Amino acid sequence: MAFHIDIGFVCQTGRKDRNEDFCAAMLPPAGQEDMGSIVAIADGVSTGGMGGEAAQTTVTSLVRSYHDTPETWDTTVALDRIIGAQNAWLTGTNHRRQPAMGLTTLTALVLRGQSYTVAHVGDSRCYLLREGQTLLLTHDHTVNHPDMRHQLLRAVGLEDHLVVDYLQGDLQVGDTFVMLTDGVHGKLSERQLAECAAPAGQAPGAQPAAERLVAQALAAGSDDNVTAMVVRVLDLQGPNLQDADRAAQSLPVPAKLKVGESIDGFTVTATVADNGINLLYQVRDPKSQTLYALKTLHPARAHDQDERAMLAHEAWLAKRMMSSRAAGHLVAIHDPLPNRQPRSACYLLYDWHSGETLQQLLDRQQKLGPVQAVSAAMQTLRVLGLLHRQGVIHRDIKPANLHQGDDGVLRVLDLGVALTGREPESMRRLHAGTPSFVNPEQWGHNSKAGGGSATEGEPELPDAQSDLFALGVTLYQLLTARLPYGEVLPYQVGRYYRDPTPPSRHNPEVPIWLDHVVQKAVARDKSQRFETAEEFLLALERGASRPLTVPPASALLQRDPTMLWKLLLGLSALFNLLLVYWLLFLPK
Repeated sequence: MAFHIDIGFVCQTGRKDRNEDFCAAMLPPAGQEDMGSIVAIADGVSTGGMGGEAAQTTVTSLVRSYHDTPETWDTTVALDRIIGAQNAWLTGTNHRRQPAMGLTTLTALVLRGQSYTVAHVGDSRCYLLREGQTLLLTHDHTVNHPDMRHQLLRAVGLEDHLVVDYLQGDLQVGDTFVMLTDGVHGKLSERQLAECAAPAGQAPGAQPAAERLVAQALAAGSDDNVTAMVVRVLDLQGPNLQDADRAAQSLPVPAKLKVGESIDGFTVTATVADNGINLLYQVRDPKSQTLYALKTLHPARAHDQDERAMLAHEAWLAKRMMSSRAAGHLVAIHDPLPNRQPRSACYLLYDWHSGETLQQLLDRQQKLGPVQAVSAAMQTLRVLGLLHRQGVIHRDIKPANLHQGDDGVLRVLDLGVALTGREPESMRRLHAGTPSFVNPEQWGHNSKAGGGSATEGEPELPDAQSDLFALGVTLYQLLTARLPYGEVLPYQVGRYYRDPTPPSRHNPEVPIWLDHVVQKAVARDKSQRFETAEEFLLALERGASRPLTVPPASALLQRDPTMLWKLLLGLSALFNLLLVYWLLFLPK
């Protein structure tokens, strides 16, 4: 369903000499419709001067920068980052100035998916008119005294640490949002506001409504700048993450399907995978003869709300990634269904690509040549770089999740455990990923920067370097058909008591420069590894022309913190044996 809104605004000087109000709106650029639309209004503080400039720059930077933030960020995160940066810039100009200059209020509204988000500082206001009721969504940050009601307690540019109020809620078709500066809302009652914005029996356009609000405020004697914005919701966009989660919790999980059975018009042609949690089928649309991949929960997990939430998060993330630069190296998801039928069960439908995973290639060839392995790693790094810039951590990079298509494109599979900052809390705490590819920090093996001794501590949450370590393990396996630290079974804990053997020891075709790159990628010490996908990719691109130095070998005590006690125990045992021998056999 198309997202359709009507926006009207008026910003006038009124009876003042200078207009220090400012407002703006920004619709999403082509390809970023899922980011929604943003409108903002600000009232510059005249005390100290430069209030109009502060209002204009704050609103302009917000509406222009919002669509540049990653689509995977929560709306409040995106707004907070931009507002915080603007506040830091304004406060930087106010140090040692009394009174402070360049202060402004700010009220912003983002309509995204089927929800709204309000960000607010100061005494401009946002109202919601819904089904005959008028709801004030913001709280004035002013001194609670009749004679000081214009004295702001919070403003953009006032303090180094700005606290922004956020409010989120669900949208309905017919909702009307009214945003006003105090020159308007200070002269109108809620009844007058509702009559101007939505006269009884009429549904006027947003622009006439904004003009009516300003005219009414001026007629009531307003002596301030007067600004009004009216936003009407005429139609809604497709579901966001919360909507997808509600659908996943309500739809039934299909029973285990057999070849030949149908679901929503798709016929099952093969069962591809069953790991006890998820089932993956190959299905065909009989009309178009197009193949798809259908992913759903195992019937045994049908009542697990956390697993349903994780599936909804995967669907939401996969859909968001379709409009990103990484889309060409991911698998496209279909929502709504391509055959236009309603979805009767909880499942995801992806494109099907012929080809094989790198794990299948390894199983068939045992190991890959250096050129083929490096090419696969470089393609994967380009995708990871794009994902990481979007704030996405894959968490399960391994040969089985890297698919080499017959079309020559390497695709990264399975976003089921990826982190975006909006995943369920239970998913964030889950020790996900394949154990043999998990970096030491996630097991609680922490090394001090600079090669200090290793310590057993609290496991760290996965980050971008976790994906790079997993890719390093993958590259090691592609080159040698071995794992650098050995296989870790699901019920075991990873142990990192030795430095990996250089790949060239197992495969003489591996050049020394590639040895050094792989050793750096899987180093025990996090500080010795690549920090970004771009750094890792550059090392592979330069190859032998600018080789890396081999990472220093870990000290014995760093590899095994208990080694000192083992040595002391050995010396003690040897001393005791010598003492016993002396007592029993040497002449007295």
